[in-house]
Amino acid sequence: MRKFIYLCSHLCVQVPLLPIAVLTVIPLAVCPSWRPWGAADIPVLGNPGVGQWIVIIVVAYTIIDTVRGMIDDLRHGRVGVDLLAVVAIAATVAVQEYWASWAVVLMISSGEAIEEYAQSKAESSLTALMTAAPQTAHVVRRPGVGVAGVNTGDGSDGSSDDRGDGFRKVAALPSSAASGSSDAATSHYDTVAVESVTPGDVLIVLPGETVPVDGELLSGSATLDLSNINGEPVPRGVFAGARVMSGAVNGSTTLTMRATEAASDSQYQRILALVAAAQDSRPAVVKTADVLAVPFTVLALAIAAVAWLVSGVPTRFAQVLVLATPCPLLIAAPVAYVAGTGRLAKSGILIKTQDVLENLGRVTHVFFDKTGTLTVKQPQVTRVEMLPGAGTHLNEDHVLMMAGVVETYSVHILAKGIAKAGTEALSRLHRRFEEGQRLCPQPDADWPGHGRDYPVVKHIDEDAGKGISGEVNGHKVRVGRLSFAASSEDGFLPVERIVPGRATTDGDRRSGKQGEGRLADESRTRFGMLAPDEMASYVSVDGHLIARIVLRDVPRANAKSALASLRGLGVAKLSMLTGDKRSSAAIIASEVGIDDVHAELFPEDKVTAVTTATVTPSRGVTMMVGDGVNDAPVLAAADIGMAMTDGTSTAASESAQVVILNDDIAAVPRAIAIARRTKRVMLQAVLAGLALALIGMVAAAFNLIPVVVGAFLQEAIDVVSILWALTALLDRD
Repeated sequence: MRKFIYLCSHLCVQVPLLPIAVLTVIPLAVCPSWRPWGAADIPVLGNPGVGQWIVIIVVAYTIIDTVRGMIDDLRHGRVGVDLLAVVAIAATVAVQEYWASWAVVLMISSGEAIEEYAQSKAESSLTALMTAAPQTAHVVRRPGVGVAGVNTGDGSDGSSDDRGDGFRKVAALPSSAASGSSDAATSHYDTVAVESVTPGDVLIVLPGETVPVDGELLSGSATLDLSNINGEPVPRGVFAGARVMSGAVNGSTTLTMRATEAASDSQYQRILALVAAAQDSRPAVVKTADVLAVPFTVLALAIAAVAWLVSGVPTRFAQVLVLATPCPLLIAAPVAYVAGTGRLAKSGILIKTQDVLENLGRVTHVFFDKTGTLTVKQPQVTRVEMLPGAGTHLNEDHVLMMAGVVETYSVHILAKGIAKAGTEALSRLHRRFEEGQRLCPQPDADWPGHGRDYPVVKHIDEDAGKGISGEVNGHKVRVGRLSFAASSEDGFLPVERIVPGRATTDGDRRSGKQGEGRLADESRTRFGMLAPDEMASYVSVDGHLIARIVLRDVPRANAKSALASLRGLGVAKLSMLTGDKRSSAAIIASEVGIDDVHAELFPEDKVTAVTTATVTPSRGVTMMVGDGVNDAPVLAAADIGMAMTDGTSTAASESAQVVILNDDIAAVPRAIAIARRTKRVMLQAVLAGLALALIGMVAAAFNLIPVVVGAFLQEAIDVVSILWALTALLDRD
């Protein structure tokens, strides 16, 4: 009930004519013909009573306000087609149908209220994004804290409870802290407007607060809810040095961060800018609806004029016009498109203009980048191959665990995949130990997973382009190229072990390089050949080559189903564009269900492929889906560029018209499905409303609908049309 009262009061404030029209019925009903001034006829109007004069005054105000709105529309390049309402209401007064005049005024004002409600309902998802924007920030104001870094924690500032990062503990701050008190005993930050934050400022974000600007995490770790940014349902754990994006909601512990962007340049403000641009834009179909309203107006006036001329009754003219409503064109069409834009935003899909929403529904050819779009972003471990005859007691999980530990410190493209697999292997080893299995001999019981929770790592050293080495629980581990993993600490291979049973020649001794090649050939032969789309890192422990870890670019788990959904939506052609080798591309394409593969392409070759398809006659609409910086040119070349991101801003998302914020390929068919349903609902609302209006006008022309009834019937048509347009909000794809 309280919500209903708030809604009514809000609508009355937005549409002040509505309460005036409602109250006007009282004098019209109580004293319609009371004339204290006596007989005083006025041309056309006759001698109205007090109640009727009040109606006339309200009508005059309505006409003036409507004409002013029409002029404003024309100034903004939109066709003002409220002429029907003006003529209809004036006609009812001219034929002295004052109850009909009141009814039309009520319908006009209530129609504006319904439009206001429909727009706010359609924009609900977009409004939620706007209201969640951070407004304030807590800036640290302590000596020694600034752009260069945080306090050294040496106690020089007189504090005794520093945590080592230069900040006191701020959990359980007293209420005065919330106001930004400068009392050093209770708080050490000032609360300022988010616009005042500059890059380099050190900020504190309290539990449950929204991160105000983009920055770098200074705290050891934090848990962030990114659902406002990319729809990710599960909070994400991040660690010191990680990027922290504005719009993320902090978890249950206070975090400290350094601002790297001003508020206006931060991620959440970029999202809001996209939303605002889409909200303010008008798709071509809505512009067409505006234009179609003009011939509809001419048709309505023609029907009304013919009815008057044929019948000879002026009231017939008003009867027809009160039923002539262009609202299905003027209101239902934009409401449907705003609702569709809101549904996309709720699904983590942002569009830059509403024209994109219209074109999305007509996509017939989709191009996909391979790496990071159809596949996961880093190569993943598929198997571990133990070197035949190596004679080690270690198994695949031991190898993965040890390699993963040292690769955690590497920046190589394969490092993250190996580190991830190593973490999973460590969990399996722990699980087996807890279940009572002792797979290693007693001397090696200190291996992680066999009594020790975490490995002890020392002496990490990475040789760029070759591999990384380190000491794990006292055992020397090398991971990387075959020659690196099998070599000793001095970098040379023991050439005597190239081929067992074969005498080493003087030439072998003179050429360590030749020895390396022979060892590599022999080891590869013992391991077996890799598939065209596979790559490997080799692992040695304590100077003995024991295994290789095989990785490959694997498809996303839902890539095949997403592409199948696109075909189910009628997308005629799916293509892959990649700079990868043709053999590797063909394997991924067959796994996800793509027949048209363009491989070994440079960025300019991708642009050429898309441009050729774009200019082909009867081509339909082309769309390119990518995620990387090198995808930016081709995204701009397609009719629609769709960037898949995890919520961060990249060159790809800057040049795309559609941005997927949750890095989910399933959003591609979902976006097309929402676009198609939005357009379908819009057409249904418009056509149904216009058809009902035309039927009503013809019936009124034959005097089948009285003028007062027609006014209320016209409002019912508007309500039906607008409510039908709002069904674009429903999730029925």
